[in-house]
Amino acid sequence: MSTAAAEKMPLSAHLREARTRAVRAAVALLIGTVIGYLTSDLVMDVLRAPITELAASRSASLNYDSVTGAFDLRLRIAVYSGIILSSPVWLSEIFGFLTPGLTTKEKKVTFGFLGAALPLFITGCLTGLYVFPRMVEVLTSFASSEDSTILQASYYFDFVFKIVIATGIAFVLPVFLVVLNVIGLLSARTIAKAWRVSIVGIVVFAALVTPAADVLSMLFVAAPMALLFLTALAIASIHDRARGYGGATVESDADEWPTGRPQAASTERNRPCSA
Repeated sequence: MSTAAAEKMPLSAHLREARTRAVRAAVALLIGTVIGYLTSDLVMDVLRAPITELAASRSASLNYDSVTGAFDLRLRIAVYSGIILSSPVWLSEIFGFLTPGLTTKEKKVTFGFLGAALPLFITGCLTGLYVFPRMVEVLTSFASSEDSTILQASYYFDFVFKIVIATGIAFVLPVFLVVLNVIGLLSARTIAKAWRVSIVGIVVFAALVTPAADVLSMLFVAAPMALLFLTALAIASIHDRARGYGGATVESDADEWPTGRPQAASTERNRPCSA
């Protein structure tokens, strides 16, 4: 649908289109949830693996604090899995409804962001799945081997889920830097000035999500994040050069314009008033 057609479409037609797309997204979410419930045993096996390994050296187990605790956990796994599995459908429906009102540049930025962010987010989530067993191993090692480790299943699931999502979001942050640069809110010069702070932040984040004793796990997280940051900086620098100024911020653009209009306007403002 073209932008002109979208402008001519009456409100009732917009509402019908929104309802149709919402129904499609809801059906996809329902199907994904059913698939997630049927495969919840596989998810539980992945979550239970560190506990099983821990149980070889001490008393350790998952604990359900209510009669419906096991069912509630499987239902949550099913819903989260449904959201993830159906994301291609409901994302396409959302953007299919919104994109007719966007300009050509906004469409390029939006789809470029999605095209880069989605695979990076998936890669980050897989990295989180890789490091979370080591986190469980280290965090539970503070307890004496004579003690029992009884983990509440719902809390344990939230713990793992937050690690996976946080790592996925961390891998997407460089894409946000590029988007802010493309729309003119952040220059490559500003990004470059903060490279030391950014690298330190990446290392600290990697150390927090991989508190294992081996440095290899931390490097496994920190190295791709640092590479993504440098890639974002390179893309922003290329884009700034293509725009004709080497990394000027939005606020200082007026001082670096090739024309003399901003300076002339400043002269007019500073000229004393005649009597």
